[in-house]
Amino acid sequence: MGLLDKFKRRSAESPAESKKKPRKKVNVSKRFELMRRGVSGTMSQFFMAKDRDSDKVIGLKVADSEKTAPFEDRFRELKKPPEGRIAVEIEHPNVVTTYEYGTTTDGKSYVVMEYIKGKGLHKLLYDRESILEGRRVKLVRQMAESIRAVHRAGFVHRDICPRNFICAPDCESLKLIDFGLTLPDQEVYHQPGNRTGTPLYMAPEIIRRRHTDHRVDIFAFGVTAYQTCTYEFPWPVTDTTGLAALSHDTQKPEDILYYRPRLNKKLAAAIMKCIEANPKDRFRTMDDFLSEIKDCDSDDE
Repeated sequence: MGLLDKFKRRSAESPAESKKKPRKKVNVSKRFELMRRGVSGTMSQFFMAKDRDSDKVIGLKVADSEKTAPFEDRFRELKKPPEGRIAVEIEHPNVVTTYEYGTTTDGKSYVVMEYIKGKGLHKLLYDRESILEGRRVKLVRQMAESIRAVHRAGFVHRDICPRNFICAPDCESLKLIDFGLTLPDQEVYHQPGNRTGTPLYMAPEIIRRRHTDHRVDIFAFGVTAYQTCTYEFPWPVTDTTGLAALSHDTQKPEDILYYRPRLNKKLAAAIMKCIEANPKDRFRTMDDFLSEIKDCDSDDE
């Protein structure tokens, strides 16, 4: 292939195709002006930054390679795509937009995404913010739609929890973030042994080292939706380690109506179905959940 052919091929690429390819190694300190450090996860640092190339304010995630290595090494033989490659595949109004990904000059993985103004849902729930009143069914529906987008793109998020939803300042909308634990929805990735996730939202099949699939997201979504509607967890919380998940199939969850007697009954039943211990008893897909609550216009009946 000649130089002209290479140029034509590169020019013919759509913006979507272009962003799916990793960039050459980036010097973070030269390329970005770090404006503010955000709430960082257990395996990465997050910054509000200014991209000197585009003059845009963006979200910059830089992975801690020592902490991510054990997770990535587990799937190295399967050639698992990196977080950034997964994130650019998922496009939806309720999912954070990823612009590019690659490796820094010091060998760390980075992801550039839109910067979302607002609070994490976990913060709103912890503070029992009144702004959630009258908006819960809308937010639950948007959560479900974002997870459906992940599944339709061919992935399992594996860390659905309030921390990974950012709510707009007016709390009229939210977006799903963080694909650090996300895996392709393929049989080779469903095998027992991968116990990653947030314990209080973890499906029994994960903690019990059983076969898993996309329904682990449906379970975690159910716990998140339950908490969004009540500020409470379905099970008593005495531990936040992996031991907490052991009660998810040994103790019956408290009926959501115990905490919110006036909650829309159809919404209440749908959320309870999501947190069934047996995956076969949950909704088969997020489409099924959304269909079940399509007539729910308000939080309360």
